[in-house]
Amino acid sequence: MFTALLLCLAVDPQPERREWSVGDLKREALVVVPESAKTTPAPLVFVWHGHGGTMKFAANAMPIHKHWPEAIVVYPQGVPTPGRLTDLEGRKNGWQSGAGDQDDRDLKFFDAMLTSLQRDYKVDPKGIFSTGHSNGGGFTYLLWATRGDTFAAVAPSAAGPGSLRAARDLKAKPCMHIAGEMDPLVKYANQQRTMEFVKKLNGCNADGKAWEKAGPLTGTRFDSKSGTPFIALIHPGDHTYPKDAPKLIVQFFQENRKK
Repeated sequence: MFTALLLCLAVDPQPERREWSVGDLKREALVVVPESAKTTPAPLVFVWHGHGGTMKFAANAMPIHKHWPEAIVVYPQGVPTPGRLTDLEGRKNGWQSGAGDQDDRDLKFFDAMLTSLQRDYKVDPKGIFSTGHSNGGGFTYLLWATRGDTFAAVAPSAAGPGSLRAARDLKAKPCMHIAGEMDPLVKYANQQRTMEFVKKLNGCNADGKAWEKAGPLTGTRFDSKSGTPFIALIHPGDHTYPKDAPKLIVQFFQENRKK
């Protein structure tokens, strides 16, 4: 029994808090690192909470590490940030919306985390991914626009690029977009326009085919001759992050490691 417990703990590492100094700020994240990452190249996934969220909430509500135990998974913590749709005075934690905002403090935070993780562990350079919800989904789009060559694929939820500048800087890349048809904050019609933009950017076929389904989530895959597919993962709900999303995000990332 004791041996079985040890084995369980070995394959199910828990999130641990880490700190980085970025300029004048102390930044932090919860990081899950499998023991194998010390000797074997591991995928690396960044998971960004929404505006007003926390790293602990992200690790509990968006538990990518539970569906991909071989991956290094990072749940960063935002700092007080003015929102574009709510919290205009910036009392709640979040992420910069555009390049240059807040002196690019969150892009610099990402750079610092990536550099240290690549130094400390064996990170698979062809298997680095980003996902996030709401403001975190928007930051995933910003990372795609500004650090696009780093990532194999991205999976934003309930968000868009945030600006025409960011949209212009996107280059074709495998993408899954998660959207709720009754989203009252990031209107579904606006997300539809984002999805159409990404499909065109990726050179996708006009007709999609059924991909996967989990709970209320239904995936439609749009293939691309350039190997940059787009998946629309749609649910009938509101702005709430769907609990079935993480396992489908992991499946999408596993299918879209860089060639």
